[in-house]
Amino acid sequence: METVYIFKGDIDLSFIKVTPGDWVVIKPNMVKEHKENDPGEWRSVITSPALIEKVCADVCAKLQGQGKVTICDAPQTDSSFEKIAKLLDLRGIAGRCRERFGVPVEIVDLRNEEWTNEGGIITKRETLPGDPAGTIAFNLGVDSLFYGHKGEGRYYGADYDAGVVNSHHHGNVQEYLICATPVLADVFINMPKMKTHKKTGVTLNLKNLVGINADKNWLPHHTEGSPKNGGDEFPDLTFKRRMEQLAVKFARRIALRIPYLGPKLAIQLRSAGTTVFGHGGSVIRSGNWRGNDTTWRMALDLNRCLLFGNKDGTVRQSDPKRYYSLVDGIVGMEGMGPMQGDPIDSGVVIGGTDPVSVDMVAARVMGFDWRKLAIIREAYNLQTMPITRWRPEDVEVKSDVAEWNGCFLDIESRKFLAFKPHFGWQGHVEFAASATKTV
Repeated sequence: METVYIFKGDIDLSFIKVTPGDWVVIKPNMVKEHKENDPGEWRSVITSPALIEKVCADVCAKLQGQGKVTICDAPQTDSSFEKIAKLLDLRGIAGRCRERFGVPVEIVDLRNEEWTNEGGIITKRETLPGDPAGTIAFNLGVDSLFYGHKGEGRYYGADYDAGVVNSHHHGNVQEYLICATPVLADVFINMPKMKTHKKTGVTLNLKNLVGINADKNWLPHHTEGSPKNGGDEFPDLTFKRRMEQLAVKFARRIALRIPYLGPKLAIQLRSAGTTVFGHGGSVIRSGNWRGNDTTWRMALDLNRCLLFGNKDGTVRQSDPKRYYSLVDGIVGMEGMGPMQGDPIDSGVVIGGTDPVSVDMVAARVMGFDWRKLAIIREAYNLQTMPITRWRPEDVEVKSDVAEWNGCFLDIESRKFLAFKPHFGWQGHVEFAASATKTV
């Protein structure tokens, strides 16, 4: 049996096993310094500083003066790592733990670049030192979930130069550029936020690994088109959406081909386009809906790179990395997650040693059905480099909330929380006991 822990009160970290001499990576969710539409709200966006310090102190105590800890992440490229680190008091946490336990604790921004984003257009790019341990390129080839995918050639990444992402995902070439620190470390502790997500329904452990990338433009985020032509950008390619596609491509070409002035013009075009085609807060575009068949594949591939990746860029078929999870739902986010949603004081922390099992339980705690979330459901169907070795019926839940104890499949119909899903997922992801079936 695999145990998943739900804490509403005191958090017991005894399930995290580290030994003296280990190199331990703590990976919070540090996506951005605040909500995109509310500069004063950050508690629902990034991992709780109190929880980070609790985990760091626990790990340092267990290391007994031998080994080291790295707190790291690759935030959204147009975010400020320094502002995030200040909000979380990361350097204060590192200093206090070093002084108290005699263990080196370092803070690392894993990104190679930081961008200035104006009106959705990248106007400036600053080169950063990146991961001091370097980067590792993994080619998953035929084992990738993109191998043979019908969207090949039409992927869109993190930047408007779609040629980059498509150059890394075609045929037997299915490449990811991963920061070396998480791969080389002995132990990986994932600390995601409990949030809804526009492209994957939820953002928990599996999605949080976008933050170990050195170049997010190697990551397919959606596929141009609609399901009728093998895409997932829009639910339907109406005449209006076709016109929007053409307008977007025109703006991208201007931004790419005309130095300095091009991005400025693209900003104006994007603003005008929002007026004509609708705001993203009410219109589905860019794969921000339940039909996104791209992002979950990318996220599961990333988990396999971390768990089975070797320092030389090869991957093994067994012996996954030591892995622990602590999902921060103290203040979660519902609705327009992961960057524009509403804070929800859920007050829970969910922990375990298996990312898929923890995400399955966390999704249910949020009020969702994991069977309706491809990022979790399909993790149970991997034939090579499996992320989990457990089945849903193998998962036991232990909690300080009495009614949340027992075999997961026996208790999942009980009352949990009720997060509001992203509008592109509403009506399609909520839990209904009558519809449950084991994968």
